[in-house]
Amino acid sequence: MAEHPPLLDTTQILNSDISLLSAPIVSADGTQQVIEDNGVRRVVVVPQAPEFHPGGHTVIHRSPHPLPGFIPVPTMMPPPPRHMYSPVTGAGDMATQYMPQYQSSQVYGDVDAHSTHGRSNFRDERSSKTYERLQKKLKDRQGTQKDKMSSPPSSPQKCPSPINEHNGVIKGQNASGVNTGSAKSKSGRGKSNIQVDTEIEEKNEETKAYEAFLSNIGKPVASDIQARTVVLTWSPPSSFINGETDEATVPELCGYEILLSSTGKDGKYRCVYVGEETSVTLNDLKPATDYHAKVQAESNSIKGTPSEAESFTTLSCEPDAPNPPRIANRTKNSLTLQWKAPSDNGSKIQSFILEWDEGKENGEFCQCYMGSQKQFKVTKLSPAMGCKFRLAAKNEYGTSGFSEEVLYYTSGCAPSMPASPVLAKAGVTWLSLQWSKPSGTPSDEGISYILEMEEETSGYGFKPKYDGEDLAYTVKNLRRSTKYKFKVIAYNSEGKSNPSEVVEFTTCPDKPGVPVRPSVKGKIHSHSFKITWDPPKDNGGAPINKYVVEMAEGSNGNKWDMIYSGATREHLCDRLNPGCFYRLRIYCISDGGQSAVSESLLVQTPAVPPGLCLPPRLQGRPKAKEVQLRWGPPLIDGGSPISCYGVEVSPAEKDEPREVYQGSEVECTVSNLLPGKTYSFRLRAANKIGFGPFSEKCDITTAPGPPDQCKPPQVTCRSATCAQVNWEIPLSNGTDVTEYRLEWGGVEGSMQICYCGPGLSYELKGLSPATTYYCRVQALSVVGAGPFSEVVACVTPPSVPAIVTCLEEISDDDVENPHYSPSTCLAIRWEKPCDHGSEILAYSIDFGDKQPLTVGKISSYTIDNLQPDTTYRIRIQALNSLGAGPFSHMIKLKTKPLPPDPPRLECVAFHHQNLKLKWGEGSSKTLSTDSIQYHLQMEDKNGRFVSLYRGPCHTYKVQRLNESTSYKFCIQACNEAGEGPLSQEYIFTTPKSVPAALKAPKIEKINDHICEITWECLQPMKGDPVIYSLQVMVGKDSEFKQVCAKVQFCIFISF
Repeated sequence: MAEHPPLLDTTQILNSDISLLSAPIVSADGTQQVIEDNGVRRVVVVPQAPEFHPGGHTVIHRSPHPLPGFIPVPTMMPPPPRHMYSPVTGAGDMATQYMPQYQSSQVYGDVDAHSTHGRSNFRDERSSKTYERLQKKLKDRQGTQKDKMSSPPSSPQKCPSPINEHNGVIKGQNASGVNTGSAKSKSGRGKSNIQVDTEIEEKNEETKAYEAFLSNIGKPVASDIQARTVVLTWSPPSSFINGETDEATVPELCGYEILLSSTGKDGKYRCVYVGEETSVTLNDLKPATDYHAKVQAESNSIKGTPSEAESFTTLSCEPDAPNPPRIANRTKNSLTLQWKAPSDNGSKIQSFILEWDEGKENGEFCQCYMGSQKQFKVTKLSPAMGCKFRLAAKNEYGTSGFSEEVLYYTSGCAPSMPASPVLAKAGVTWLSLQWSKPSGTPSDEGISYILEMEEETSGYGFKPKYDGEDLAYTVKNLRRSTKYKFKVIAYNSEGKSNPSEVVEFTTCPDKPGVPVRPSVKGKIHSHSFKITWDPPKDNGGAPINKYVVEMAEGSNGNKWDMIYSGATREHLCDRLNPGCFYRLRIYCISDGGQSAVSESLLVQTPAVPPGLCLPPRLQGRPKAKEVQLRWGPPLIDGGSPISCYGVEVSPAEKDEPREVYQGSEVECTVSNLLPGKTYSFRLRAANKIGFGPFSEKCDITTAPGPPDQCKPPQVTCRSATCAQVNWEIPLSNGTDVTEYRLEWGGVEGSMQICYCGPGLSYELKGLSPATTYYCRVQALSVVGAGPFSEVVACVTPPSVPAIVTCLEEISDDDVENPHYSPSTCLAIRWEKPCDHGSEILAYSIDFGDKQPLTVGKISSYTIDNLQPDTTYRIRIQALNSLGAGPFSHMIKLKTKPLPPDPPRLECVAFHHQNLKLKWGEGSSKTLSTDSIQYHLQMEDKNGRFVSLYRGPCHTYKVQRLNESTSYKFCIQACNEAGEGPLSQEYIFTTPKSVPAALKAPKIEKINDHICEITWECLQPMKGDPVIYSLQVMVGKDSEFKQVCAKVQFCIFISF
């Protein structure tokens, strides 16, 4: 019953003569060649990007057998985009539709035997060495690419929306193929959407301590490893850091994130769990896959560094459910089916199981094929017979689930007569028709259709308009309001059917043309006018049913309201407002639709005078002599803007109105009224047409007024610091004055209240002499305060000077007087005080029991002829023509003691090149804090004394002198009082120097008893002869004996 034709897919065989490349050779079907160091050529297989078929079918290429022991290969493709899938669209679709994903390439080793997990094990001795060499070579090739590969970031990131990939097909859980199971408590739920952030922020010391603690966490431990699940457990971070336990860094609450990678330890990690538990079950893993997991701790929004990676491999299991088989070929008596292998989940697929319902469509399936082939031909079938099929795959771990059921039909006979086409929708120039398949036609049988059309007035009969497989067609380019006849014919490879019954359809009429702009009929009134219009030139093929008139208020109004709808062609527009613009337009409606609107007609109704205004109202409280009135516009402006208002006032007891305001403002102030009287006010408005009627009267009573302005006050100066101010009673305006306010100040614009009371005078004391003052007075009553009087200015008489301030001593360095001596003089300075209107003539300085010292108009002075080391109390006062001012504050100053006398100078050590001098009584190492300093001087070649030493010591060594030479010295003592007198001149002489050492003498033998001894000659020192002493040691003598002492430098000695 079944035949086994050869497979349609063939596997490409690689040539063994491929030359050595710097990178693996990738063939079209995903195989790679890698040539190792020993010359062995290894063929490896990598996952290849799936093919994309235009019909929505995707063929996923899988390796023909299990491929364990894979290692990462340098990136050969761009980063993988996420899978995008759509569900199966029909019975004929063979695979899930999705956008292809370019996975990171993987290199696989040889297939030897199955491991305990069901995966092939190639790690014998030779393969292990080859694996290590290849892995090392690939790591060297990657080089700097490792820095660019994704690794667990140290800063927080947010987990993406979970996407789950199951056996190569995305299921919608997690992009890493993982979905976390339920943890031991509720705290681990719903937090898988947190993503690790790549931004690095500056951290303070406390944050760094937290990070160090959170980073001290061990890697998770994998247990209960299954094909699609694993249990991960871990321990909280340890506070034992750098050999010490830091309890301060232990947080109260700690969260964890599990990061998972299926692309190697250095691959990209995804967050698959966030929670506070220390154990989690990861679900929806891919079988037979190497995973690497890390744990990362978090507390108070601070994350530590991820732990080391824990590696584990999921177990193998039965294959995934395959996609439904697809039809490869069909005849009247056979169906040829093909299919693709699903993911084997770590174990090679041994066979495929194809079941069918034998065409009974009762839901019961039986096996029609079982084998390793990927296609099968079902024979001995009937024409147009429908059969359902489903497919399963089997490996050593079991059988997968069945694919979705698909229904395929064998080829049949020519189609039967189809039903007549029906009208789906009609237009002005088109008709949209639909039809159905002939009854009894298999759903998968390819049938084409011919749509024919006949126009009544053409006389050409039926003409084909469409030929194709679609069940609908729109006939275009037709005429409006015209009848057309249609029929449809079905055909297939076996022949054509009979034509369907003829049906007749009519195109729709077109919408009418644009009506002519309406026009005004008769006179335009203030509240109404009549319009009329003509019908459009083109009615669109159908009579006009009605006209619609729309009106918008305003010259630019866009809010259109329908005011008329009917068949007549004129309308009375009434209930209008005077002086307003109105825009009118019309459109018409027929069976063909609605026409476009006509051009608008702009009409303005004539204006009228404004209507009655409301009475004016009081704004605020009435004042004694004026009131503030405010009003609003009339409710009816007469169709023209209000341009003017008129206000009239009259006493309540007399009807003698007078106009007090005319203008465009809505408020006014009516002044020149009498306090406490009642007045009547009325209002009217006007536009360009004229004034409207007066409003009703409004009665308002003025309030009592405050007192009038006071006359300028009179100021009398009684002394330089005292003044008397007097003022008069002003008009009270109906109420008694209760008090007065006097303002006084030295600046006209900044006066302060100095008196408030019922009196009519006030005395001011403590004024400054020779100063201008300003004052003014104000009267107050129970009604309020009257205006201030005019400002009056007065000047106080001059007086003695003010007290001298800033009296101080002048330092010795700032004194410029050459005769100044700090022992007998004191220098002072001061600031000039205020003269109080009279120029300062002199100053009087008081510095003790003596008569005060008077000086001129100066600001500094040196007091001399004082006693040394004496304290004086000094004060000063200024003098002018009116007398002496007060003394300043007192300061205490002290003169310095007299400078010390010079000490006695003596020489305590003589040398031919230096002299050591000593003076005074004291140690040679006197401290630098001593109050007395010494200044040593020496006479130079020009007869001038130059400084040798200045300091507190009592000794000094003069260097670099000549021998046997006399030098003159003098000394003086200094202290804070100054430099003392120079001492007398002292003369000290350096001694002569010892002759220099001679070189060894030369001996020249003359005979056996005489020899000549010579030595070098030294120059005499300043005429002082040099005497040479010759000593000889003979034979066994132990000492030298002097032979002679002469001036010569040569001598003969006999033995």
